[in-house]
Amino acid sequence: MTKRFFFVFLLVAVIVAGFVSFYASASPDGLTKVAEDKGFAAKEKDHRLKDSPFGDYGIKGVSNERLSGGLAGVAGVGLTLAVGGGLFWVVRRRSSAG
Repeated sequence: MTKRFFFVFLLVAVIVAGFVSFYASASPDGLTKVAEDKGFAAKEKDHRLKDSPFGDYGIKGVSNERLSGGLAGVAGVGLTLAVGGGLFWVVRRRSSAG
C-alpha cells in the first residue's frame, strides 16, 4: 500500500510539474505585481544564478519553451525527491543506530 501511494504521488507530481505547469498564469506573481504597482521594479537586479542550467524556470539549450519548462519541472521533482529521500535515509539510519 505504501509503495503504491508513493508511486502514485510521484506520478502526479511529475505530471503537474511536466505538463500542467505550462498552463499556469503568465501574469506576474504577488511580489512582482506589487513591485510594478509601487514603481520599484525598475531597480531589480539579475541574480547570480540567472545563467545557470535551470535559470528562468527552464533548461538552457532547449529552444522549445514548453519542453524546456516541462523538463525543468520534472528535473526539479527528481532533485527534490533525491535530496528529501537522502535526508530521510540519513535520519532513519541515525535513529535506528542509536
